Amino acid sequence: MTAMARTRVHNFTISLDGFGTGKGQSRQAPFGDADLSMLKWFDGRVIHGIDKQPDIPAGPERVLSTGWGQGIGAEIMGRNKFDPTPGEFDESWQGWWGDAPPFLTPVFILTHHRRAPIEFANGTSFHFIDATPAEALVLAKEAAGGLDVRIGGGVSSLRQFLAADLVDHMHLAVVPVVLGRGERLWDGLDRLHERFDVQSVTMPSGVTHLTFTRR
Repeated sequence: MTAMARTRVHNFTISLDGFGTGKGQSRQAPFGDADLSMLKWFDGRVIHGIDKQPDIPAGPERVLSTGWGQGIGAEIMGRNKFDPTPGEFDESWQGWWGDAPPFLTPVFILTHHRRAPIEFANGTSFHFIDATPAEALVLAKEAAGGLDVRIGGGVSSLRQFLAADLVDHMHLAVVPVVLGRGERLWDGLDRLHERFDVQSVTMPSGVTHLTFTRR
């Protein structure tokens, strides 16, 4: 029997107090005043194009991080993950990832503003859609061709997918910092744990990895 395609979240990093970004997100500071220190645990080779990240040794943390791309046929992300600038798109901006974004699949970007699709030579394509989470997931599953769909963030988008009960598997990396402000993942998600089996492991880096698997 062929396994059903799942909706997955991988390597989504939050602070001890649940914030996925700080204040002041911009093109120059994709995580706001949290900067890239949120991703120090992460193996930069998994997502080509995001630099300044140390390699991590072979072991559980490497295994967790490399699950990001395995079996994924499409991604859904929010507008701010692509471009935090509000309003109509600046069409000269093609994201933070240069000419070879690491996704290698169709990516559906949730926005209320129109923009023509962008296609890259490595198989990544960006499609800008005005859709609910459920509507976006239908489009992404069609594009994924039987593979899984990844919800890539940011915080608001992931929170909406969790609120709509559309996530089957989620890996969160809780880093040992307290931001105190920004965009918080857990708001409005009361009793979320009742839908999932939750496991955790804390690494020597101080990062606690939480995996949520739908019951």
